[in-house]
Amino acid sequence: MKLGALVSCSAEVGSTRSRNKKSAHLAALLDAAPADLIGTVVAWLSGELRQGRSGLGYSTVFKALNSTAPAGSSSLTVSELDTALTQIAALSGKGSNTERAARLSGLLQACTHDEQRFLAGLITGELRQGALAGVMAEAIAQATGTSADAVRRAAMLSGDLPLAAVVARTQGDAGLDAFRVELFRPLQPMLAQTAESVEGALETLGGVASLE
Repeated sequence: MKLGALVSCSAEVGSTRSRNKKSAHLAALLDAAPADLIGTVVAWLSGELRQGRSGLGYSTVFKALNSTAPAGSSSLTVSELDTALTQIAALSGKGSNTERAARLSGLLQACTHDEQRFLAGLITGELRQGALAGVMAEAIAQATGTSADAVRRAAMLSGDLPLAAVVARTQGDAGLDAFRVELFRPLQPMLAQTAESVEGALETLGGVASLE
């Protein structure tokens, strides 16, 4: 899968306020994603770098971004970028900071302008595109033909929405239903969505609700 397809989806999601349209854009991309990449795609579109800390600071990223001309066309794949980020995160010892910056510059040279901006936002944790967990869970369900409730439950119990996406793609509802509460594994907060008004929320809940 080309990185450009993921970046285009990110832009489409960020440009609409409609929850249904966001889910539709995300579901279309996830449906096209190979099973071995769906976890990475979900993580990135949720603004999460799967490698955790990359060792690349804000100043290093934007110094490289501002000094690197973008590529004229998209060529980098999601798999290639993920592998490169894993290698960058694994660097340590003397000279590792210089090597990280050099490798980042090499990646940016292979990126178009939009891909550069996406990568910079992903690494620094400043990717803002509106792909919230609730919307992403619905998109995963649409793309995999599973229950949205089952996806949300699996994500809550595992604390890992990308993992829930992988299980949904490879094992379906049966795999999602196998998630259980486990000792020492934190739970994610229960996913919810906003209502237009208190009256609307109560109507959705059947007229009776308890508030904490």
